[in-house]
Amino acid sequence: MVQIEGLHKKFGRNEVLQGIDLEIGRGEIFAILGPNGSGKTTLIKSVLGMVIPNTGSIHVNGHSIKKNHRYRNEIDYLPQIANFPSNLRVNELIRMIKDLRNDPSEKDQELIELFGLKPYLNKKLGTLSGGTKQKVNILLTFMFDSPLLILDEPTTGLDPISLIRLKELLTSEKEKGKTILVTSHIMSFVESVTSKIVYLLEGKIYFKGSIPELKARTKQPDFEHAIASILTLADD
Repeated sequence: MVQIEGLHKKFGRNEVLQGIDLEIGRGEIFAILGPNGSGKTTLIKSVLGMVIPNTGSIHVNGHSIKKNHRYRNEIDYLPQIANFPSNLRVNELIRMIKDLRNDPSEKDQELIELFGLKPYLNKKLGTLSGGTKQKVNILLTFMFDSPLLILDEPTTGLDPISLIRLKELLTSEKEKGKTILVTSHIMSFVESVTSKIVYLLEGKIYFKGSIPELKARTKQPDFEHAIASILTLADD
């Protein structure tokens, strides 16, 4: 579904990505992990076409994204921070996004019920709590039927029930054959939903594979300690 080869990106003298090679198959939930400044956001924005790499290639669904904006029609993106117009009401925003996408899908109704958003539909976005805004953010991401989903810190501000609903939603979308890229600092969430992970550090891949493979490689009994071991090995 997504093939990345030899990806390099510099901002001035700062080399943010240093030769990233990565293949993400269809129907996988794939986590991109790493500390702040490791290159996660730059990698995601490169796939989205928001950052132009210095060298390397990216293919989505077998087609190069270079000079090809149409591939974005097959991606839904959940940003870490959703900057909604504060004067719009929730239902107005939903209608506006559907009009922009020219998509008559009624899946928004299912998601409104799933995340308990019905009482907020007539409220202005500027009056909502951070957690409720995140639920709206999730709704806007999942209400279309794109084969590739990219989620940047999707758990931010979610209460425990909404987090369970999100996990169920991710599992359901994976079973439909969708490919999902996730970044998160919540290791328990990553462990519960992902098929494979890639760990970035200073623009390089230090590990890619499954969580059981990571535990075996680091000889650690749990995921959090295995991730910590990567940092220790990198420092040596």
